[in-house]
Amino acid sequence: MQRLLADRVAIVTGAARGLGRTHALALARHGAKVLVNDLDAAAAESVCADIAHLGGEALTDCADVRDAAAVEVMVAATLGRWGRVDILVNNAGILRDRTFAKLDLADFRLVLEVHLMGSVNCTRAVWPHMKEHRYGRVVLTTSSSGLYGNFGQTAYSAAKMALVGLMQTLALEGERYDIRVNCLAPSAATQMTDELWTPEDGAMLDPRHVSPAVVALASEGAPNKCILLAGGGSFKLAHITMTRGIHVADDEQAAERILREWSAIADRSGEIVPAKGFEQYQFELATARKSGLA
Repeated sequence: MQRLLADRVAIVTGAARGLGRTHALALARHGAKVLVNDLDAAAAESVCADIAHLGGEALTDCADVRDAAAVEVMVAATLGRWGRVDILVNNAGILRDRTFAKLDLADFRLVLEVHLMGSVNCTRAVWPHMKEHRYGRVVLTTSSSGLYGNFGQTAYSAAKMALVGLMQTLALEGERYDIRVNCLAPSAATQMTDELWTPEDGAMLDPRHVSPAVVALASEGAPNKCILLAGGGSFKLAHITMTRGIHVADDEQAAERILREWSAIADRSGEIVPAKGFEQYQFELATARKSGLA
């Protein structure tokens, strides 16, 4: 096996169990030194022992990703041990699933704090170092629930889609420094989702089948600004696209035409994947000029 991450240093959050654990082990197998972050110190130490058994190097840290100061200390400890941070895998997460009408707002905020602000805190802590060394690989964990919705997961879905927006802009800002930022949307049978699967399906959705995607996104040859879906050995890309739509010059009739010609607006033939948000405005201005709209 080619070791894609030889001598690289990685931080993986929420790495004591499930996806985080398999991510940490996969990165170590490919040669990375790994900071194993988790609130469960004993379980994190167990992952470190597994990495040592593989012949790798690992360090544990119990920082709560919601605590920006503690995260800064965690990054400083990583730099103190190995002198660099090349890879950040933002994996820590929780669930508080209830329908929107029944979900306590405190739980909604908690989900946002762990998934979104936890990722922001960790990424912010490593960002100056990656810029200075002109190299970095950041993985943000999104979800199909955020991309497409899932009943009873408003908070989780909102947090996970927010991470896509974070990725879209961080990827642009980091590009000149060779900091590549991508999202991973995993499907896996973990402690958080075990009750959803039969034993047979759960075996096929083992987290180990997702972690090769993390290795790829953490590698020197990683893409930038992508949403990679992974599960059961399958790997796909999701895109946020823009249809070519219609142009309406008469504002008084615009609302009626939008409804009447919805199928034309929704037609996905020739749809566009904008490289940045400003392309929407450029497209609309070009269309307006072509139509002679003053």
